[in-house]
Amino acid sequence: MSHNPAFVAPSADTTRPDLLGTFGMAASTHWIATATAQSVLERGGNAFDAAVAGAFVLHVVEPHLNGPGGDMTAIFATADDPTPTVLMGQGPAPARATPEHFRAEGLDLVPGAGALAAAVPGAVDAWLLLLRDHGTWELADVLAPAVGYARDGHPVAPRVAATIATVQSLFRDHWPSSADRWMPGGSAPAPGDIIRNETWAVVLDRLVDAGAALDAADSDGRVARIDAARDAWANGFVAEAVDRFVRTPHRHASGTDHAGVIRADDLAAFRASYEPATTAEFRGCTIAKTGPWGQGPALLQTLRLLDPLDDALLDPSTVAGAHTVVEAQKLALADREVHYGDGDVPMDELLSDAYSDRRRSLIGERASHELRPGSVTTPAGALPPLRETYTPSGEPVAGVGEPTVPGARGDAVAVPVEDDPVHEDRGEPIVMETGETRGDTSHIDVVDRWGNIVSATPSGGWLQSSPTIPELGFCLGTRLQMTWLEEGTATTLRPGARPRTTLTPTLVLRDGTPVMAMGSPGGDQQDQWQLLFLLRTIVGGYSPQQAIDAPALHTTSFPGSFWPRTWTPGGLVVEDRLGDDVIAGLEALGHVVTRAGDWSLGRLSCVTRDPATGLLGAAANSRGAQGHATGR
Repeated sequence: MSHNPAFVAPSADTTRPDLLGTFGMAASTHWIATATAQSVLERGGNAFDAAVAGAFVLHVVEPHLNGPGGDMTAIFATADDPTPTVLMGQGPAPARATPEHFRAEGLDLVPGAGALAAAVPGAVDAWLLLLRDHGTWELADVLAPAVGYARDGHPVAPRVAATIATVQSLFRDHWPSSADRWMPGGSAPAPGDIIRNETWAVVLDRLVDAGAALDAADSDGRVARIDAARDAWANGFVAEAVDRFVRTPHRHASGTDHAGVIRADDLAAFRASYEPATTAEFRGCTIAKTGPWGQGPALLQTLRLLDPLDDALLDPSTVAGAHTVVEAQKLALADREVHYGDGDVPMDELLSDAYSDRRRSLIGERASHELRPGSVTTPAGALPPLRETYTPSGEPVAGVGEPTVPGARGDAVAVPVEDDPVHEDRGEPIVMETGETRGDTSHIDVVDRWGNIVSATPSGGWLQSSPTIPELGFCLGTRLQMTWLEEGTATTLRPGARPRTTLTPTLVLRDGTPVMAMGSPGGDQQDQWQLLFLLRTIVGGYSPQQAIDAPALHTTSFPGSFWPRTWTPGGLVVEDRLGDDVIAGLEALGHVVTRAGDWSLGRLSCVTRDPATGLLGAAANSRGAQGHATGR
């Protein structure tokens, strides 16, 4: 596809090549995971074998962004069935996690760090389910790279080292098990140091050993061995260790100490599952996302708003285009806030022509500073509290660590001190000294020569989310921070209900056949950055790498999903490379602009496939110098 003259021409130089080949492609947020996935393809594994192997390596090499105690969502299609399918690895709230319990603990928000914020871990069971049903390799072979990197060590990435350094006081003073795990010798590792996690390697070995006695060599034996590992995770030593450990109170991001409420029976009650994808048409493509228990359909709503507009209004690199795109996103994200959750959400109506037409008429000539959800036949949930700042009730937050991508905070973001409330910034991820983290995760995409394709976003359970469980070598996630304690909202905390996750991988189809798997870390920004990519590739004629490299932006004019759940009315975060004239033009339209540096927003990756020729492709993000794509 050639460049659309209605769009600003892409740069002639890209940070990385657009990879092309016919054998297999992998892309992820860490080079070791990408190389692992490709190595599986090289040895005859399919895309699902490769993705699972790469994902377990991501747990080891990006422990500040995802972990075994976290969650994941994926969307995939097989060579035999092009229908997009969602892999649901988002665990629910534990049975004892009620608003009443949190309020009795003196909390008005679910904390952003600490085991009280843990949903039931879903990632491991989901990956094992995918391997069982669509992979071909034995569990031991798929887990071998992760076991090796955990036991023998790997060079710690600079951002991992920076995260540990940021929370080292928390570890020393309040989370001694985490200090033991991540600060051997009493100090944070330096970039490039070899770090190990023997405890996690032993856990993986025990999962494999759970099915070792089932020695049938046929496919039924392989399935039985994987199911034995799933059972050992949910009903055995892992669940028991979690239960024992979280009963001891420990420091949370609120500045107060609490025990967790997750128990062994919560893990036993959860199993990952498959669901139909939610889809919408846009400019000849079908875009497939998770259901509205995740934020994915907000991207579909935004595309429905933009679809009939002139091409020139869809270019994020111009004043008119950026303004139009951002105003459409605000409307979709406002709907996300009052309609989306783990319940009855009328997506057919929210994606309908009539509703989209009504909402599109609200896109005005100036930036909106209001939260404007729409009305459908199903009653909306109550509006959550709209706070621009938030002061914790416990010990004041001591300070803000550097974002894992430099410059992402921007000059407009205040650093919290004793008498200053917490200000939310949602550029690239920020890790605070309390362990609270906003806006990041991991991602992996794989496509093979047979036509299997998968996009997956694993997250949660990062090393700074709660104390390390000594017997397991990992900690729990904090996904419950995406629920409200107020009654009547679409995402009020409810035992057994899934929190509305930000994890939102994407599959793109043409004529019913998958042509692209893509995604990005970034919390509330994940779909905002993916939208820019889709507009530039589908409408603008950019190549995938050109679209990834192009200047990014996103709005913060809606309540954030991460603690402290604040918003910036009219807020717009931009990369400086958008240009002074464009930025000034957006400010003149009323946007409250935060400059985030030249290369700070967006960490997309993708793989592609041309069904007519079998040609495969891949591209990855250069921001942060960690993402990587490979293939041949």
